[in-house]
Parts: sequence; structure tokens; C-alpha cells
Amino acid sequence: MNHKDMEERIVRQYQDDERMMILVFAQWCVNRGLDPQALYEEAYPKQGANPALLAALELTVPKEEAGDIADDTVLNALSLFGNDDLAAVVAETIRRRK
Repeated sequence: MNHKDMEERIVRQYQDDERMMILVFAQWCVNRGLDPQALYEEAYPKQGANPALLAALELTVPKEEAGDIADDTVLNALSLFGNDDLAAVVAETIRRRK
């Protein structure tokens, strides 16, 4: 595998992982009866609709069919990808819930 192929593979893997993080966030919201788009807009009010989030919402399942996603899991996933503003909104939502 040459250098360019390796770079492309790394980029694709990062993008796949990022999509999974967005899906984890979206499903976590669904599981708790929260609106993922509303939380996203609270964190990033000037960005408008996020196409990746909209795509992830199509892949979510009803909470009765989903496995539980721990609060720490979604917070860690968001932080890992640098979504600190969204992680702060999620943390505040968790705090209010408790």
C-alpha cells in the first residue's frame, strides 16, 4: 500500500468513526426522549442543520429496540471528536435530568 492509499484509508476510517459517534449521540437522544437536532442547535446555533446528523437520525431505532447507551459513552465519544460544545450541552442535560 502506497502513502496516498494509506492516507485515504485513514481519512475514510476517521469519517466512518465520526458517523458512528453521531449515530451514538442520536440514539442516546432517542433513548431519552430528547430531540438531537435541538441539542445540536443549542451547541452550534449558527451552523444550521447538520447533514450527518440528519442521516444518522434515519438509522436510529425506537428506544424499545435499542440497547442502552450510557451517559459517559456519549460524552466520551463527543469529546474524542472535539465536539466540546455539544458535550457541554449533553452534560448539562444529564445534570438537569438527575
